[in-house]
Amino acid sequence: MKQRGSIALLFLIVVGLFLVRGVDAEAPAPTPLIVGEVYSTQGQPVEGAQVVFKENPTGDPLGEAITQEDGRFVIHVRDVPAQEGIIWVHRAHFLDRTISLQPREMEKLRAEGTLALPRVTLERERGAAFWIATLAFILMLALIATGRLHNTLAALTGTTLIFATSYLGGLVSPDLFIFDFDRAISYVDWNVIFLIMGMMIVIAILERTGIFQWLAFASYRLSGGRGWLLLPVLMIITGVTSAFLDNVTTMLLMAPISVEIALAMGINPLALLVPEVMASTVAGVSTLVGTPTNILIASYANITFDEFLLNLTPGVLLALIGLILYSEAVYWQDLKSTSTAVDVLVRKLEEHARITDMGTLKKAGIVGLAMLLLFIFGEPFHLLPAVTALMGATVLLLWVKPDIEEMIEAVDWTTLVFFMSLFIVIGAIQEVGLIDFLADVIGRLVGTHKVFAMLLIMWSGAFFSAVVDNIPFTAAMLPVVGSLTGHIPAAGDKSLFYCLSVGSAFGGNGSLIGSSPNLVTAGIAERAGYPITYVYFLKKGLPALIITVALAGLWLLIHFAL
Repeated sequence: MKQRGSIALLFLIVVGLFLVRGVDAEAPAPTPLIVGEVYSTQGQPVEGAQVVFKENPTGDPLGEAITQEDGRFVIHVRDVPAQEGIIWVHRAHFLDRTISLQPREMEKLRAEGTLALPRVTLERERGAAFWIATLAFILMLALIATGRLHNTLAALTGTTLIFATSYLGGLVSPDLFIFDFDRAISYVDWNVIFLIMGMMIVIAILERTGIFQWLAFASYRLSGGRGWLLLPVLMIITGVTSAFLDNVTTMLLMAPISVEIALAMGINPLALLVPEVMASTVAGVSTLVGTPTNILIASYANITFDEFLLNLTPGVLLALIGLILYSEAVYWQDLKSTSTAVDVLVRKLEEHARITDMGTLKKAGIVGLAMLLLFIFGEPFHLLPAVTALMGATVLLLWVKPDIEEMIEAVDWTTLVFFMSLFIVIGAIQEVGLIDFLADVIGRLVGTHKVFAMLLIMWSGAFFSAVVDNIPFTAAMLPVVGSLTGHIPAAGDKSLFYCLSVGSAFGGNGSLIGSSPNLVTAGIAERAGYPITYVYFLKKGLPALIITVALAGLWLLIHFAL
């Protein structure tokens, strides 16, 4: 029986090999392929374009494909025409393109099985959708700049107008269609959203320890009650803190205790608050997480945490020194008119500036150090900052065990909704081609001159960001800078993105509405009886903007261009 079983097994193996060889012999020839890539006139890959292969314009499709994120496509050809063929490329908000294929190309496709096409370039179409998306964007910026609506509500208004035009107007005319919901969501940078959310949870836990108030009072003790020395100490502490934490949160924590110190010393609180908030804006530029604009830039341009430190810190330090000297000169009369604080006020300050939870502070310090190391060294391993922030927040929640509902409520969901709505509005103007139009205009201005491009991006960013919120401005400029980076020789060092970082962030010091920390600080000062008016901040902030941008720009030019 055993011998029969072996013979049967051998028979099955032989039959199987025969069948396999038979299948191989009868296997059909590989499907012919047409490959290529579609780009815009600005040199950016076009995603979602429909590419159709036909024998003639009126013939049935012989194969079709959709371009991927990198603009590439692969058409599986069902039948190769005997003579000629055409490639028809269609994408909403672009002009259609038809490419004729000659008999020799058809012969090559039949003989070799693959035909690689030259790069296909599509020109933009400026129809009704272009102008409606542009108007929605301008309306959103106007509402934010004038303060008629809350920033989040202004962004939601723009998003709603775009969706209403696409879905309702699209029923009336295809020219009114901008994009669908799935395409809109693809423009939301979830790395930015989850990074901010994770950092807000970490800050909410850290805030309970009293560490920020303790640092502020320690700076008073370090200065010995001398105003001229207290100012740079507070500015440095605020700046260093803002480099690693959200500057809005930093000012929420630093401003109240600074007001108490100023009143105890008998000086105008604005002499401390205004330089502090400007230092917060300047110093935050040196790290990836220091400002929301840097988070946007890093995500778009693939700039790592340590690249921000290495390329921007020297210029930021130079700008901070210039800001300190400027602030000392402007507020010298206020700072020298200090009085020694009475013991009762000193004890009151000290009581409010104690570490209230040393255990939580130690745990937060350990987790914070681990997060900092991951921010710096995690990029080579493709560890996104958002993942680091979420891991750190989760570890702290598990270790400290605070009230989870309280911690989730500490997340500024209004800000996150603002970001998501903003991304969709910016995505709409990018979809219809406004960004490409701006790139054309700026590209014609700067040509291929790198230094001129650096100066134009930096200074235009600074003054535009003084008028409107720097977050939507930065988001709108990123594709423009990306296009210029690809066109200008020697701009592959990402220098234009660093110029955008400096200009858009430092521009927040140009006016009261230039950045969110300015408005937060103004609210705290007003509650203390010392309101900061738009004109007052403009007089103090505009010269500071010019000084800091000039100093940081000098470093960038030396570092990247000279």
